[in-house]
Amino acid sequence: MEISTGRHVRSVLRAARSKTGKLVLGGGSAILALGLLAFAALRFDSTPWSLSHADPALLAASVVLFLLAYGLKAYGWKRLFLAGERPRALALAAANGGASVMGVALPGRFDDAVRIAIVRRCPGCRVGVRALCLSLFMLGLIDAAALVPFASVAAAFSGQAILVRVGLALVAGAGTLSALIIVILPRVSRSGRFLRFRLGRWLKPRTTSFRAASEAWALVTACWIVRALALLLLLAGFGVGVSITLALLLLCAGAASAALPFGLAGAATQVGGGTAALIASGVRAPQALDVAFAAQTLGVLCGGAILFALVLWRIGLRVGSRRAPVAYP
Repeated sequence: MEISTGRHVRSVLRAARSKTGKLVLGGGSAILALGLLAFAALRFDSTPWSLSHADPALLAASVVLFLLAYGLKAYGWKRLFLAGERPRALALAAANGGASVMGVALPGRFDDAVRIAIVRRCPGCRVGVRALCLSLFMLGLIDAAALVPFASVAAAFSGQAILVRVGLALVAGAGTLSALIIVILPRVSRSGRFLRFRLGRWLKPRTTSFRAASEAWALVTACWIVRALALLLLLAGFGVGVSITLALLLLCAGAASAALPFGLAGAATQVGGGTAALIASGVRAPQALDVAFAAQTLGVLCGGAILFALVLWRIGLRVGSRRAPVAYP
């Protein structure tokens, strides 16, 4: 019985590795991506809050900015890998997009597992799982460090409630601590004591240099700036007004909610955090909910579109390889 089962497993694996099998798997991935995108759209459309309340032109501009933010974040993440192991920027952007789509249903930090799975499935991926985990750890530190100026400005130049200011101060404090770790980690990885351990010897060649971390930091900061502009347009589109401090507050609230290792589905947590922050700042509850929900909706739909673009690209590669003429010696 065990021998028969093993033969069946090997036959399935051989079929999956064949060109036809890869094409079928690629088509299945496309259908899955479309299904996830449709699921997100239907879930958002079935709620009592609608994007129809906003100005269409400002919504369209926000979509463009959200897509640009995905690209900047992907290029920033790419700088955290060794030169010979760097995945394609499209793969990294799709990984972030897939994580945002799955965040509609998955709680806590499950989105990192989704990112790793998507990057590893991309053609030509040479980076291992441990290196991916290290890059995500560094990306989280850089994300937090890049938020420091935004949280500081929102706390200092606004008349927010004391609890809101305390929350912004915590975001800034966590970002400052993350910045210190980014600066210290390359030096620690080169220390003789640390190299005595197996982890230290593995980590030394893979630790992001301060120069590469600075480049990633600049790109991630640009990503947050673009997202803040998108949120500013959403606030104006829903009639709240053009308020830089409210846009920065919504940005920091969403980022802090996404960093929580527990709670409801990631998307719901971010909507709740953004809504609560806006209400505490004096925005009417219906408007606050509309803006927070629209920001999450557009982010998820843009992420799903990028993921679908990656799947189409993979299918195109496989179809092209099947049609390519065979060169005989």
